[in-house]
Amino acid sequence: MLDLTYEAPKPKVISGAKEDWELVIGLEVHAQVASNSKLFSGASTEFGMEPNSNVSFVDAAMPGMLPVINEFCVAQAVKTGLGLKAKINLVSAFDRKNYFYPDLPQGYQISQLYHPIVGEGEVIVDMAPGVARRVRIERIHMEQDAGKSIHDLDPTMSFVDLNRTGVALMEIVSRPDIRGPEEAAAYVGKLRQIMRYLGTCDGNMQNGNLRADVNVSVCRPGDYEKYQATQDFSHLGTRCEIKNMNSMRFIQAAIEYEARRQIAIIEDGGKVVQETRLYDPDKGETRSMRSKEEAHDYRYFPCPDLLPLEIEQAWVDEIATSMPELPDAKKARFVTDYGMTEYDANVLTAEVENAAFFEEVAKGRDGKQAANWVINELFGRLNKEGHSIGESPISAAQLGGVLDLIAKGEISGKMAKDLFEILWTEGGDPAEVAAKHGMKQVTDTGAIEAAVDEVIAANPAQVEKAKANPKLAGWFVGQVLKATGGKANPAAVNELVAKKLGL
Repeated sequence: MLDLTYEAPKPKVISGAKEDWELVIGLEVHAQVASNSKLFSGASTEFGMEPNSNVSFVDAAMPGMLPVINEFCVAQAVKTGLGLKAKINLVSAFDRKNYFYPDLPQGYQISQLYHPIVGEGEVIVDMAPGVARRVRIERIHMEQDAGKSIHDLDPTMSFVDLNRTGVALMEIVSRPDIRGPEEAAAYVGKLRQIMRYLGTCDGNMQNGNLRADVNVSVCRPGDYEKYQATQDFSHLGTRCEIKNMNSMRFIQAAIEYEARRQIAIIEDGGKVVQETRLYDPDKGETRSMRSKEEAHDYRYFPCPDLLPLEIEQAWVDEIATSMPELPDAKKARFVTDYGMTEYDANVLTAEVENAAFFEEVAKGRDGKQAANWVINELFGRLNKEGHSIGESPISAAQLGGVLDLIAKGEISGKMAKDLFEILWTEGGDPAEVAAKHGMKQVTDTGAIEAAVDEVIAANPAQVEKAKANPKLAGWFVGQVLKATGGKANPAAVNELVAKKLGL
């Protein structure tokens, strides 16, 4: 692991009209399980299909249809728990959460309230080099998703699409350990990163495959420490829940607005009402959705159609042996094995595809040089043109070929950048493209020496200045490179210039 001393970030302090306040935040993150079929049926989970085309009789709650647990979804939940260093419960159970909504055909949601499949775990959230927060995970439970109500297709009617109904979700519930908007977004980002590495959720927030319910409250400075000492939640203030956040930027904005709204109420002598709210990104504010329900409002009871879920430790151990290298371990290895900075390692491991691309480029080559080219040249160009790594016109093999030509001394750094540009627009084999365009670095010391002698002979005044101030020798290097069309080996030019000038 990285040899770092982590310090916890300071809590976000917001100045009210009368006094200072601190934020307390807990998140319930709903992650869609990466599975081709739903939690209790064999219907497809493919996104973007025609409305109501991915619906089985079970999903539509037809009479007599019974749910059958999807073993793969269970394995994905176990793998996620292992990735979050959490306790895996060998016995868990499903409950019915009863409520009416048009896109919930059964009139209840099958969830896990009392006996979740995953218990306590943790996430280490990096806020800056050397600064991190440990966020405790309370539980992960499995549940089925509801459908989708559509209200903007007709002025007088609403429509229902049941394609999402029954899709497997993992609800990851944190403790109220998060102390600021940036930290909340970083926490969701770290969860997303870990699950993408594990392959248990694709993390696509735009499609609703990862979304968060954000619980926000405010307390006076010192009250959070009282909560930690007593575990008495009354010290944390009344919380409000902001539902279905699917953007890191909106999560931060919603928390900021909601905290200030609550502070204004308290300082005016009012009381914050526990409720569920929605965030309106157009207005930049939250609005009330409904009063906050408690467990008894949903009339939870054990699902009579599903036996308790019992899994064996040997099966959990088997899943553990197939776990991939996770982001923190990969970042630490990159720093150690390739001698790069923690910042560069963070950039390269942010997405699992980026890390894989870099490792292919770096295989058998100089790791620092590979990191510089991947981060500065490739990622810079991809970001500029709005492409992902999967859309890169240059493959890892091609970029590795460019580095091989540099290492052999066949092309200079400047030539390499020109070659990169041609490969980006035209493609091809780097060695063949370099030969076709005459990109061959002059390494013949005789030819370089002749060019150096010619430049020195033509500039006697500049020679005297360089002898008085050796820093001016760079001027001669530039002139030689210019005279050779940039093809002379820069190291050889530097060495010969210094020798000829007696520096």
